[in-house]
Amino acid sequence: MSLTLAALTAQDKDTLRTAAYGAVSLMAAADAAGSPHKAATRGAVALASATGRVGHVLAAKTRIENLGGTTTAALAEHVLPALTAAMDLLNRQCPAEAADFRSTVTTAVEAAARAHRGEPGPASAAMARRIIAALDAA
Repeated sequence: MSLTLAALTAQDKDTLRTAAYGAVSLMAAADAAGSPHKAATRGAVALASATGRVGHVLAAKTRIENLGGTTTAALAEHVLPALTAAMDLLNRQCPAEAADFRSTVTTAVEAAARAHRGEPGPASAAMARRIIAALDAA
C-alpha cells in the first residue's frame, strides 16, 4: 500500500512534525548545560534535509504546538508518545514510510548529539536512548 500526503489527515501530519521536531527539542533540552542551540540547529537541519513523503510533511511551514514545555519532563511526556504514535500510524499505512521516518528522526538525534566534539554527554546519550525506545515501541 502506498502512502500519499492526501491520505494523511492534518492531525496525522501534526503528529509526525511534533514527534520529529520534539525529538530534536528533547536532545537540546538534554544538552542544556552545553550548547542547546547547536544541538537544536543540527537536529533541525537534519530534519530539513529529509526527502520523500516524510520530507514533505516535515518541511511544512506550520506552527508545532506544545514544544515549549517548562521542563524536560513535560516535553518528554508530550513528545515520546508522539514518536510512538507516529511510528504506529506509518507502520499501519506504509511500512516503508515508517522506516524512512525512523531513519530521519534517528539521523536528527545523532546530529543533535554531536553538537560537541567527541562523544555526547551522559544526559544526551540517555535521551537518545529514550527517543529510540519510543520509536521502537510501536
